[in-house]
Amino acid sequence: MGLIQKIQSFLKGNRNKSVASVTTDYPSAQIIPRAEHQLSRKHISRHALNVLYRLHENGFEAYLVGGGVRDTLLELRPKDFDVATNALPEQVYQLFRNCRLIGRRFRLAHVFFGRDIIEVATFRASSQAIEEDEDDNNHNHNALLHADSGMIMRDNIYGTLIEDAWRRDFTVNALYYSIKDYSIVDHVNGISDLKQRILRMIGDPMTRYREDPVRMLRAVRLASKLGFTIEEETQAPLFQQSHLLKNVPPARLFEEVVKLFLSGHGTVTFEQLVHYNLFGALFPATATHLSDPQFHKLLLLALRNTDKRISEDKPVTPAFLLAIFLWPAYIDEKARLQEQDMIPVEAHHQALATVLKQQSAFVAIPRRFAEVIRAIWELQLPLHSPKRRQIFHLISNQRFRAAFDFLELRAQSGDNSVKSAATWWSDFQAADETLRGQMINKLSQGKKRSRSKSKPKNKKATDDSGSSDEQSQSDH
Repeated sequence: MGLIQKIQSFLKGNRNKSVASVTTDYPSAQIIPRAEHQLSRKHISRHALNVLYRLHENGFEAYLVGGGVRDTLLELRPKDFDVATNALPEQVYQLFRNCRLIGRRFRLAHVFFGRDIIEVATFRASSQAIEEDEDDNNHNHNALLHADSGMIMRDNIYGTLIEDAWRRDFTVNALYYSIKDYSIVDHVNGISDLKQRILRMIGDPMTRYREDPVRMLRAVRLASKLGFTIEEETQAPLFQQSHLLKNVPPARLFEEVVKLFLSGHGTVTFEQLVHYNLFGALFPATATHLSDPQFHKLLLLALRNTDKRISEDKPVTPAFLLAIFLWPAYIDEKARLQEQDMIPVEAHHQALATVLKQQSAFVAIPRRFAEVIRAIWELQLPLHSPKRRQIFHLISNQRFRAAFDFLELRAQSGDNSVKSAATWWSDFQAADETLRGQMINKLSQGKKRSRSKSKPKNKKATDDSGSSDEQSQSDH
């Protein structure tokens, strides 16, 4: 029997079965009817509505949940629309030809509409469900797996709507918009916290952070993005539990770093991460240099610049911020290697490799971004000391703009050694063809005068030293 036939056979026998549930006493839900809230179908993407309606029409419960509900109620523009249902992942797969099942830790269905992806998750039960439901034979056996640290490694215990609500992280993320009657279902007093702009963990915060340490980063990110206050018991463990992040794969932390710093609120997020002693767990080498006023200013300038670009819908890349974050570690390592008589070129390559490798033990840096970081750093020297024959080659380099922005931020942060170079390149980019020619000639004349001051005493010395302009360029 093929895969499709197996799924069809499974669905035929399970179409009317509920997912596993646990009989537990929960507070009564607050139901906010359509007339008493401002969330309308016009606020929801047509693709999300397509998924919601098809699930509902086929006899399943279907709710919009999470940030899509939260942000709309706050009159913000949601980035994603997630769906929660009592349909099993295999049942969702059967309903949508454009569906793909993903994940082991959390089994999910992704429904694709071009580049738009609607994530569909089956209701999940409490962590005690597998122990209490001994007769369960519905895909839940041994579906929950904890590591020794308490972190959940696999969680596919399916449950009911109310159990799903109590399994979510924060109360404001556990609001469900029903496509059946357009009401909002609130099991955890999330509406009240939303109105008071409070971020509150559902359940015991310390236990929830151990289950998934990334929740600590999410607490900071959401509070920074929404301008919320983190409730006292929710924030208390943050100051002392950064070590839990060591249990999270570095590749997953990279995804979280992108969300933290490239969502338009990177500056305040950074300040909050430092406040809660979490930043050092992500970037330990960077954290050791935050006491340096010049570097601290450089980092804040870069974050503000990134936030501004995002607000103006301009492109950004995590590579630029990572190049800023790791710059002092790279400079220190390069200097250390040169003190050991390593030539500058070798010291550069060795320092770059060492710093990126050490950082990737905490937050993985994909190769495509590591290459951009490499290019930005390598271009700093020729931009700092431009030579006539290199000018147009440099300005046509695809990484020139990022490298120049990097140089300019260094100048703005108080690095006097690059101020004149940053000004020259800024003027050169704004100049017309005639003025550019004059600037290049003036640059060359300045270099000739500089060489004449150190002119050798005799021709033989000149010949032996090989002090031509071409030789000077090759040295660099």
